[in-house]
Amino acid sequence: MISLPVFFFAACEKDDNGNKGTLRLALTDSPIDADDVTGVFITFTEIQYKIQGDQWASFDEFDEPVTYNLLDLTRGETALFGHFELPAGTYTQLRFMLDAPTMGGGSDHANPGCYIEFEDETIQPLFVPSGAQTGFKAVGTFTVPANGEVAVTADFDVRKSIVVAGASGKYILKPTIRLVVDDQAGNIQGEVTNIPEDTDIIIYAYESGTYTDEEADDPAEEETRFPNAIVSDKVCEENIYHLAFLAPISYDLIVTAYQEDEFIEVLGIIEEVEVESNTTTTVNIDLDEL
Repeated sequence: MISLPVFFFAACEKDDNGNKGTLRLALTDSPIDADDVTGVFITFTEIQYKIQGDQWASFDEFDEPVTYNLLDLTRGETALFGHFELPAGTYTQLRFMLDAPTMGGGSDHANPGCYIEFEDETIQPLFVPSGAQTGFKAVGTFTVPANGEVAVTADFDVRKSIVVAGASGKYILKPTIRLVVDDQAGNIQGEVTNIPEDTDIIIYAYESGTYTDEEADDPAEEETRFPNAIVSDKVCEENIYHLAFLAPISYDLIVTAYQEDEFIEVLGIIEEVEVESNTTTTVNIDLDEL
């Protein structure tokens, strides 16, 4: 598991005239790699923003816990947290408080607020590392206009957020969350052909020039393979993939093969796919031509 790098920003450049605007905040997810997982349920108890003076404040409008199955929110699907009034200005992070048992806290939580569900209908609690009571930061820049509204989506990348502790076998939740301004984002989608039998194809999007061969190596304990991928998607039964909520830059697509949830190989790389705001870029992939 790769933790988010630490960024030091002025959390909010406020409008000195005291103007306010509205943040429309939604939630989305990138799918998990494992076939036997049918649900990843996360309970959000509070959402906070940072104001001038480095103090965190809570959204008053978010006044009760809400639970989402993140696997229902893939391929561009979203759930609306709500509309929140904020001081006008530029923000660089939000903080999400979760109802999850703390790793090393003793109880396994018979009724956890965050848990993973499997095909056989069993569930396992999702533990958070010790000290995570301070919440999980989502990073990304957005501006709340005076007397206006900005729509932002929090992309909760479950693939990189859930790891298994080696000795205990417990599932650990280390959320990787990025903030995307909706009207600045684009998508990549397409059809994949000539897929070998009994093979799953997963496509990872990297900012162009950032992928290295080491990304595909066996991960260290409590880490994930392809740790620096921005988003990923598993090709569905209709042979379609969809990479959503991408910033308008150039991406390299890493096309990989899995069998029975086990990584097999990188099949090829499609370089410099340009994404534009509010546009879907179509990239069809013939595996025989990679």
